[in-house]
Amino acid sequence: MTQATKTERVRTAAPETPAVEAGPQRPPYLLALVAALAVFALYAFTLAPTTAFWDTSEYIATSHILGIPHPPGNPLFVLLSRAWDILLTPTGLPTAVRINLFSALMSAGTTFFWYLLVHRILGFFDSRETVRRVGAAVSVLVAATAYTVWNQSNVNEKVYTVSMFTIAAMSWLAFLWRDHVEEHRGVRGPSRFHDDNVLVLLVFMLALSVGNHLMAFLAAPALVLFIFVIRPRALANWRLYAFAAVFGFLGLSVHFFLSIRAGLHPIINEANPSCPSMGSAFLAILGFGNIKFPGACENLYAALAREQYAKPSIVFRQAPFWAQMANYFQYFDWQWARSLSGTNGYLGGGRISITLLFTALGGYGAFHHFKRDRKSFLYMGLLFFTLSVGLTIYMNFKYGFAQVQHLGLSAELSEVRERDYFFLVSFSLWGLWVGIGLTQLWLELAEAMGGGNRKLVPAAAIFALAFVPMALNWSYASRRGDYAARDLAYNLLQSVEPYGVLFTNGDNDTFPLWYAQEVEGVRRDVTVIVLSYLNTDWYPKQLRDLTSPCNGRNPASDPTRIICQRAYDPATSPRFYNGTRAPTRPILALSDAQILGTAQTPAIQVADTSTYFRARNIEVKLPQGAYVEPKERFVLEIIRNAWGDRPIFFASTTNEQYDLGLAPYVARQGLAFKLVTPEESRALQPMPTGRDFNPVLGAYYDIRQGQQLLDNVFQFHGLADKPHWADDATRNIPTHYFYAYEALASAQDLSGNRAAAQKYDTEGRKFEALARR
Repeated sequence: MTQATKTERVRTAAPETPAVEAGPQRPPYLLALVAALAVFALYAFTLAPTTAFWDTSEYIATSHILGIPHPPGNPLFVLLSRAWDILLTPTGLPTAVRINLFSALMSAGTTFFWYLLVHRILGFFDSRETVRRVGAAVSVLVAATAYTVWNQSNVNEKVYTVSMFTIAAMSWLAFLWRDHVEEHRGVRGPSRFHDDNVLVLLVFMLALSVGNHLMAFLAAPALVLFIFVIRPRALANWRLYAFAAVFGFLGLSVHFFLSIRAGLHPIINEANPSCPSMGSAFLAILGFGNIKFPGACENLYAALAREQYAKPSIVFRQAPFWAQMANYFQYFDWQWARSLSGTNGYLGGGRISITLLFTALGGYGAFHHFKRDRKSFLYMGLLFFTLSVGLTIYMNFKYGFAQVQHLGLSAELSEVRERDYFFLVSFSLWGLWVGIGLTQLWLELAEAMGGGNRKLVPAAAIFALAFVPMALNWSYASRRGDYAARDLAYNLLQSVEPYGVLFTNGDNDTFPLWYAQEVEGVRRDVTVIVLSYLNTDWYPKQLRDLTSPCNGRNPASDPTRIICQRAYDPATSPRFYNGTRAPTRPILALSDAQILGTAQTPAIQVADTSTYFRARNIEVKLPQGAYVEPKERFVLEIIRNAWGDRPIFFASTTNEQYDLGLAPYVARQGLAFKLVTPEESRALQPMPTGRDFNPVLGAYYDIRQGQQLLDNVFQFHGLADKPHWADDATRNIPTHYFYAYEALASAQDLSGNRAAAQKYDTEGRKFEALARR
C-alpha cells in the first residue's frame, strides 16, 4: 500500500477514530451563494401568487403602507419588507409577490450561512474539500425543505424567516470569531480588540432583531455559552459591557418607528403605540414591556408588553407540559413527509417510518458532531434545545388544534390554529444534523467499499435520502396557484353594498380584506370591523375617524393614513351597486371619553327580558342574565347610529347577529348577512323559520343579488378542484362557500325553481367535499 493511500485511509477512518481537524480555510462564499440561489429558486417556484390566510395579509398590508401590525408591532420587519417592496417595484411584480419574495430571500440567506457553518463543522470530520462542500450542500437541502421551513418561506405569513436569517448570520459570525481567537490565541493588542468588536456586533444584532421578533434573541444563551467555552475572559472585559449597552440600545431604538408612525394615524394602526413625546417613548423602549419606568409612554409600553393578549405567566401552564411537548413532536413529525397520512393529526402510519428515519439520521449526525468538535456541538445543541424545549416552556401554548380532537377534549382548550411556525429554526437545525449524519454515513460507506476518493461517487447514493423531504413535502408546502385567501376577501367585500359596515370575526375573515383594500384597492368604501378589537378603546376611535364625512378633505391625498370616509369606486365593484350617495355621519357619535368609558366598563348583565335594543322598527330582547361586553355595546351603538345612513352587514363567519338576537332581521347576501327592516324584508324571499330555521341560511334571501354574486362576481381560481385542503384550522372557508350555495339553492327551491335549486346544490357540494379532503 502506498503512503498516499495510507494517509487517505486515516482521513476516512471509522467514527471511533476522530479525523484530524482540517483547520480554518477561506470559506467557500461563492458555493454558499450558489446554494442560497438554488433554494431561493425553489421557494420562488412554489411561491404564493398573492396573499394567504392567517397573518399574511396583515403583514403584506402593513409593509406596503407602513402600518402597525399586532403587538409588539415588528418595526424592523415592516421597515425591511417595505424597503424590499420599493426595491422590486420597477419589476412590475404584484405587491404580494414582492413581499412573499422577501420571505424567500430571508430563508435563502439562512441557507447561505448554514452552508458555511456546516462546511466549517465538517472540517472536523474530513480534510477533503469535496467532502465538506458536498456535505454542506446536502445539509442545507434537508434544512430548507423541512415542511414548516419551506411553507413559511414561500409566503410572508409570519416574521420568523427574518429571525431564522438573523440566527444563522449570528451563528456564522460566532464561528468566525472562534477561528480568529484560536488562530491568535495568546496574542495581545489589535487582534483582541477586533475580537471584542465582533461580540459588540452580536449584541447589536440581538437587540435589533427584537424589532422583528423576540425569537432571534433566544440565540443569546447559546452565544454566551460559546463565548465562555472559547475564551471565558472575554466576558470579564468591562469595555464589552459598556459598548454592548450603547449598541444594544441603538438596536432597540428601531422601536421609535412605532411611536412616530402611529402618530401619523396609518390606516392599520393596531394598539396605537403613539407617544406624547420622544422621552416617554425612550422610557417605554428602555423598559421594553418588563419594567414600567415613571413617565413611560403608556401606549407603546402596552404594545411592547403585548398587554391586549393577557397571556398568563409561564408558571401557570395553559396545558400540561407533556401535552405541549407532544404537540412539538407532532409538528416535528410533519417535517420530513408531510403529504403522507395527509391529515393534521398525530403520527400517521406512512409518515412515522420516515419520521423515525430522519430522527435517527439527525441523532447520528448530532452524535458524531459531538465526537468531532464538542465546542461547536455545545453551541448548536443548546441553540436547538432553546428553540424547541425552551421555546415550548416559554410560549406556554394551549393544547394543539388537532390535539384536542385526538385527546377527546373541548375545542375551547386548544389554540385557534397549529403553531408549528414558532419552531421552524429547530426544524432547520435538525435538518443540518440530518445532513451531517448522511455525510458521516457516506464516508463510512465509501470506507466499507474500499476507501479512496473513487469510492465516494458510488457511496453518494446514500444522499438520495436527502431528497425525500422535497418529494414528500411538495404538495403541502407549495403555495403555487393558491388564491383562496385573496378570493375570499374579494368575494366577501363584494357581498357588501356601497359604504357598508361589515362586522368580521377574526384573522381569516379580516386580514385578507385589509390586504384587498390597502394593497389591491378593492372596495375601500367598506368599513371592516373585526369584533375582537372592539373591546379596546383605540380601535373604536380609529373607526369613528375613518368613517367621518370628508367636508372638503381628500382621503386619496394619502391613502395610507386615516383622513375621512373613503369614496366608493364603481370600477372595483359589481355594476348593480352603482348610484349610491356617501354617508352623512361617522358610524360612532361618541367622544374619546365616551369610547374610553365604554371600553373600560366590564360586561353588563341583562336585568330582565324587556327590550334591550331598538332601531328602525326592529326590537331585540336578550335573555335575563346574559352578559353584554364592551364589543357588543359598540356593535349596537354602531347599528343605532349608522344604520339607515349606510347598510349593516355581518360576515357569515361571525355569530354576533345571533348572539345579539338579530337573526330574525338578517338576509343572506353572498358571504354576508345584511341587516334588514321589516319593510325591506317584504321584497325578499322568506327562508324557513321556527323549528326548521337554519342560521346559515338567514331569515330572508335576495335571489337576484345572490345569483349575480355567485354566478358573475365571485372569483374562485379553481378552488373547488384543489386536491386537498392543507390546513385543518381553515377548513371552515370552503364550508362557508358550501353554505352560500346551499342558501341560494334553498331560496330557489322555496320559490319553486327546482332546476336552479339543483344546480346550486351541486356546486355547493363541491366545496363541501373540499372541506373534507
